[in-house]
Parts: sequence; C-alpha cells; structure tokens
Amino acid sequence: MSNTKSIRVAVVDDHQLFREGLTRLLDLQNGVEVAFQAEDGAQLLQLMDTHPVDVVLMDINMPQMNGIEATRCVTEQYPEVKVVALSMHGDREFYFEMVSAGAKGFLLKSSELHEVVEAVCTVMEGGSYFSEELLSTLVEQLHPAEGVEEDSEPLSDRETEVLIEVCRGLSNQEIADKLFISKRTVDKHRANILQKTGCRNTANLVFFAIKHHLIEL
Repeated sequence: MSNTKSIRVAVVDDHQLFREGLTRLLDLQNGVEVAFQAEDGAQLLQLMDTHPVDVVLMDINMPQMNGIEATRCVTEQYPEVKVVALSMHGDREFYFEMVSAGAKGFLLKSSELHEVVEAVCTVMEGGSYFSEELLSTLVEQLHPAEGVEEDSEPLSDRETEVLIEVCRGLSNQEIADKLFISKRTVDKHRANILQKTGCRNTANLVFFAIKHHLIEL
C-alpha cells in the first residue's frame, strides 16, 4: 500500500485511553492514517463536515449519540464512508443492529491490530469484515431457524463458492479475481444467492452458511 493514498480513518470511542492508544498504533501502519478522534457520535458528525474520512471505527456504547444511531447518520449522509463497529460485546443484538444500521464490519476490542488494519482495508475495497471471534460467539448463540429460510432452493456449486468468499469478507471484485470470472458474473451469483436463501444482507448470509456447514470457524 506504500504507493497508494493512505486510508483516512476516524476513531470514535468515549474512552480516551483506548481511543488514543488505537490512534497511535494505527498511525504507525503503512497506508493508514487517523484523520481525527471523536468521543461520541455527535462529535463525529460535527468533525466529518470539515474532515473527510474513508472509514470510521465506531464504538457502540457512547453518550450523546451511540454508535448505532451514528452509523445510521453516517450511512445516510456519507454513503461512501465505511463503518466498522468496535465492541466489547459479542452479543448478537449489537451485531444485527449495527449491520442493519449500515456497518460493513464488526470487530471485538480484543482483536489484534493486524485484524483491525485488515478490516479497514477490506471494507475500503468494498468487502465486509466480521471477526472470527465474533462469528464463533454468534454460532454458540445461534437459533437454528433464525435469519434464514428453512426450505431454500439449493445453491449451485459456483454459488456456494461465491457465498463462502462473501462470508470471508471478500468484495465482489476480489471474488471475481479469485475465481477467474467477471465481476458482473459475481454480481449475478450474489443476487441469485440472496433470492434463493431469502437472506437480506451479508449478516444473514453468514448465518445461512454456518447453518448449512458451508464455512468452518
């Protein structure tokens, strides 16, 4: 990434020590720079008016405006900006609320720094990123019929391949490159997968793949 423009990141967290610590670590990484810090969603939105960013690392539980509400506002006002949730919790209600609000990734605060950087780069490229630790927690809490259709139409072998890569957080272009097919073909497969499974978004696709043993954690 040394020959490309750095990804501008906003770090939003009401705990100053965590916020500043993460900022210092990210500023040491090639290809990533922290544009600003904010202590809650309200301050984030104020700063975004004058400080453009590419990715927001968003805490969930904050005063004034929490991460869920702030994510909705960012998604509506700055659709090109990607939000990655940062949480102390693996509870699925936070996961679903943040994904529904528009978050493209979800990391636990116990994640390693390289995983944070990987998440930032993945969502910047158009993919989704959900930590394996989080997914493992969700599997333990998963209700068998939740978020997927019981009598879904079987997927083709190629659709299954695409679904697995979607769950791994790859963008459609990355999937196309990996499977040696066009992005347009991946777009079509992804649309077919959503239709066949009855899933509405990536979050539900992950559950579908877990339930049908298409991915292992």
